[in-house]
Amino acid sequence: MVPDPTPDSIIQHLLDRFEGTRVVAAWGERSIFYNPGGKLQRGVYFSTIKEKDGENDKASHLDRAGMFRLNVGTTGPLFTERFGPPPARPRKGGVVDGPWDFTAPDILTPHPVYGWMNWVAVLNPSASTLADMDDLIEAAFGKAKTAFEVVPRDVV
Repeated sequence: MVPDPTPDSIIQHLLDRFEGTRVVAAWGERSIFYNPGGKLQRGVYFSTIKEKDGENDKASHLDRAGMFRLNVGTTGPLFTERFGPPPARPRKGGVVDGPWDFTAPDILTPHPVYGWMNWVAVLNPSASTLADMDDLIEAAFGKAKTAFEVVPRDVV
């Protein structure tokens, strides 16, 4: 449990909870990768913390003071259970189509850009929202772990 969720405390919680993980600054985010033993250049990522708008991702208005977004790449069944079928892939620079307010804090939504890939997102999550996301996070880690196991070893 993360009693006072901040970007740093959430990242530390995920690193402590999931063995074989590491944090990497990539694509303007801090990403949590599953990469036991450092066998891959980065690994397989399952969660990110985004603290600023990017060229193709401005939907959450992360330029507001103190705002950050937790993103989790969960499984299709869990995504569908929460939101229905994944939305269509948006055009470059666009957001997924749906009734979600991607600027509202502490509300779980599909990821504004990668919802079509079963990613979910929440701005400035509370401890109770993080607890409610536990199954999504656990499934995302399992998905990354499975993907890591099938990576051809000749790319290592």
